[in-house]
Amino acid sequence: MATSYFMRLLTDMCSARKDQEHLDIITYSKPSIPDRTEFIIGKSKDNPVPMMTEVGIKLKTMGADALAIPCITAHCFHEELEEGIGLPIINAMEETAKYLKEIGIKCAGLMATDGTIESGVFKKYLDKYDIEVVTPKSQDLVMKIIYDEVKANKQVDMDIFTAVTDELTNMGSQVVLLGCTELSIVKRDYRVKTNVLDVLEILSRSVLLKAGKLSDKYIRL
Repeated sequence: MATSYFMRLLTDMCSARKDQEHLDIITYSKPSIPDRTEFIIGKSKDNPVPMMTEVGIKLKTMGADALAIPCITAHCFHEELEEGIGLPIINAMEETAKYLKEIGIKCAGLMATDGTIESGVFKKYLDKYDIEVVTPKSQDLVMKIIYDEVKANKQVDMDIFTAVTDELTNMGSQVVLLGCTELSIVKRDYRVKTNVLDVLEILSRSVLLKAGKLSDKYIRL
C-alpha cells in the first residue's frame, strides 16, 4: 500500500501538464523481503539487506539512475545498500532534517517503528541540523497502529493515534513526523488533528525536486 501511495504522490506532486512530462518510474514491489524492524531489534536473524540489494541491482540493470525506498525503516541500511547496489539512494531521513531546518523547526516528535527508533538513525540526521527529536513513551501504541491495524488492513483507532501525537506535542514537539509509511496511509485515509509531517511526502518532494519536476504548490508541505 505504501508503494502504491508513493506512486500516487509522485504523480500528484509533479509539475507535469501532460503524460510525457511525468517521471519515468520503474517500480519493484517485493513484500517478501524480511521484516526490517524484527531484524534490527534482534527478534529475527533474517537480514533484509541481501534481498533489498538484489532488488536495487535489478532496477539498476533496468535503467534506473537513482533509487527511492518507500519504507522508512529500510533507510537504516542506507549506506550498506548504496554500496552494494552502486546507485544513489535518496535519503528520506536526511531530506526530512533539511526540510525541518528550512522551515525553522527546533523540536520534532517521531512516530516510527521500534527498529527505526532503536537504530537512532533519525536522531543522527536531526542532530546534524541541530533539531531535537522526541519519541513517545507510549511506543507500544505506535506499533499497534502500524502492525495490528494498518498492516493488518484493519480500521485505525484514531483515539490511540491522537493520544500519541498529543503526548509528543506535550513533550515540546512543534511537528510530529510520520516516520513509517504505514502512518502515511493513516494521514491519507483519516482526519489527523495534530500538526504532522509525512516523511513519505518529503521523499516524494525530494525525488521531484532533484528531477526538476516539483509542482510549485508543493515547495512547502
